[in-house]
Amino acid sequence: MSEQQKVRINVEIYGQQYTIVGTESSSHIRLVASIVDDKMREISAKNPHLDINKLAVLTAVNIVHDYLKLKEDYNRLLHDIKKEKDERLND
Repeated sequence: MSEQQKVRINVEIYGQQYTIVGTESSSHIRLVASIVDDKMREISAKNPHLDINKLAVLTAVNIVHDYLKLKEDYNRLLHDIKKEKDERLND
């Protein structure tokens, strides 16, 4: 999808309606909203007395944590692949 083609999608996250505008496909935007909704519900189930603002911040912290761990894993895999490739070239 090009930079100029913006999609406007209505989604529900944790019982609230949001309009999200972006250049990704509507299915991608819905998936992102679904993941955020699932994470908020997961955290809320463990901490039912959290107000919505704290719940949103904890959700963001958890999602960024997951992202950083995946990024570390990805970088480690790239490093391992490069190392293995270099070893093969030196044999």
